[in-house]
Amino acid sequence: MAEHRGTALPAELWRVPLRTLRPQDLAEIYAQPRPEIARLVDRGVLHRVAHGYYIIVPPDRVGRTWLPGLEAAAAGIATSIFGPDHAILMGISAARVLGAVPRALATVVIAVPGQHRPIALADRPARVRFVRRDTEVLDAERVETPLGPVLVTTPEQTVLDLARRPQLGNAESEVRQAIETLYRRSDPARLAQLAADQRLRAALRRAEGWVE
Repeated sequence: MAEHRGTALPAELWRVPLRTLRPQDLAEIYAQPRPEIARLVDRGVLHRVAHGYYIIVPPDRVGRTWLPGLEAAAAGIATSIFGPDHAILMGISAARVLGAVPRALATVVIAVPGQHRPIALADRPARVRFVRRDTEVLDAERVETPLGPVLVTTPEQTVLDLARRPQLGNAESEVRQAIETLYRRSDPARLAQLAADQRLRAALRRAEGWVE
């Protein structure tokens, strides 16, 4: 069995999106995935990010303190459930990844195509909140993170989502500034088109009022 960079992990596991694994993902590799995962966690090769979810530790951080970025880790969890094309950081979490929210947040908001209960993280006081949306129509782009590329709503989509549901993510005090920052980066024609296509004209008017 080929292993990667001396980390005692099969090479194929490094191809898993955002390096995030569940025990069931290892069923074809290990006869008993859960004991094997426990062994790898003890060795510092895997990081337990939430109950039943593990992230591969970078080889140069094995045996040292390491904590994956919150939004990337949450995206990894969502991607392992719904797939890499159907887990999209949105709202205040998208604004955070896009650099419009300076402080760390305790809730990550992710658009997914199905319902799922929130997931509490095991490595910090934070949680992942899933929002059921038609991910096929959301305007999104891939943004690189240390764990790999994640889907994030564009500035235009994020402005509309924040104005529509400013309370989502428990960071209302950050919303207005985030909208102002992202609105300045947005293409006005694209904003108007998305608002029309997604029936979010009221949200666009609200955002424009805040910016003015």
